[in-house]
Amino acid sequence: MRSPPFVAALVVAAGRGLRAGGGVPKQYRLLAGRPLLSHAVETFQRHDGVGAVLVVIGDGDGELYREAVSHAPATLPPVTGGAERQASVLAGLEALAQAAPDIVLVHDAARPFLSSALIDAAIAAVADGAVAAVPATPVVETIKAVDSAGRVVATPDRAGLRAVQTPQAFVFPALLEAHRRAAATGVAGLTDDASVMEWAGHVVAVFPGEAGNVKLTLPEDFDAAERRMRVAMNDVRVGQGYDVHAFTDGDHVWLGGVRIPHDRGVLAHSDGDVVLHAATDAILGALADGDIGTHFPPSDPQWRGASSDRFLAHAAGLLAARGGRLAMLDVTVVCEAPKIGPHREAIRSRMAEILGVGADSIAIKATTSEKMGFTGRREGLAALALATVRLPGE
Repeated sequence: MRSPPFVAALVVAAGRGLRAGGGVPKQYRLLAGRPLLSHAVETFQRHDGVGAVLVVIGDGDGELYREAVSHAPATLPPVTGGAERQASVLAGLEALAQAAPDIVLVHDAARPFLSSALIDAAIAAVADGAVAAVPATPVVETIKAVDSAGRVVATPDRAGLRAVQTPQAFVFPALLEAHRRAAATGVAGLTDDASVMEWAGHVVAVFPGEAGNVKLTLPEDFDAAERRMRVAMNDVRVGQGYDVHAFTDGDHVWLGGVRIPHDRGVLAHSDGDVVLHAATDAILGALADGDIGTHFPPSDPQWRGASSDRFLAHAAGLLAARGGRLAMLDVTVVCEAPKIGPHREAIRSRMAEILGVGADSIAIKATTSEKMGFTGRREGLAALALATVRLPGE
């Protein structure tokens, strides 16, 4: 095994999970304004010890997946899983075979609260010599075995019982070979990858899991997770942004990612979208991470005529990489013309799409300057933005 080992994370997100409600598989239901799947993917992406991330998705879920990870995509293209979990994991392992990782971490997309420390522990367990290792917590409730009629037939000693979690860690070639053997011999119904390794004759080690690393299954699980996220993301910040562009010859302006017909254009290095520029600076301001010119210097010719949705998406990606989320974006456009009202909902919808949030988190307002100043003289237009973001607290 190489030192340090090459570690790949395999996130299993091929199930239907409709018991959680919401009308979509639970891995795409929103948690804290973002699809559930994105939380686990981003945690692996941010971890320095993980070199590749691959997601196994359900048949026909490609568009849902792309929207879910738009701001923090996995490092490898997704693969389509099977009808059962075993088939899905095997499909992911086969896709990883070309990359040939030393260690693979298999994780359920429905566990959004895995920590960096838990990933460290999973990697260390295998790097220290285990072929297979799983996080687990002690069972604190009394467990009863019951028959088909619902009658108690046994009370196992809970001292020897553990509740197993993910990410489960394995020497990659060993797990791939075990899954291939199980598939070839028709062995099915094994509920986790440790069970596959046990069936194949390997010893599975156990390391301490985390009580907070819960799996979301039912609507009440999502309600509890939302409450937990609100408490955890207690670093609330507000950033402001401002942008202005002069009019020039043209027949349209870009505002909020929407092309609006007008009797003038704007003089700008990029597409001159004052709304997206102000919004970008507002998010960067909340992150204390420079401004739009820091990240996209106007002296760089590659940004000449660039679509400003790239700038806003970049700021959203920086926010996601910090584990944060956008709570609210409030934008005011200042101009005599064009009229913003007829385009307001289209702008809100487009900006929500770029940012990966609901349109109810985007406010678009407009005002004139009562014919005073450069906007009043119809020499240009301006936009002001305030972004409220939540970041994980200490």
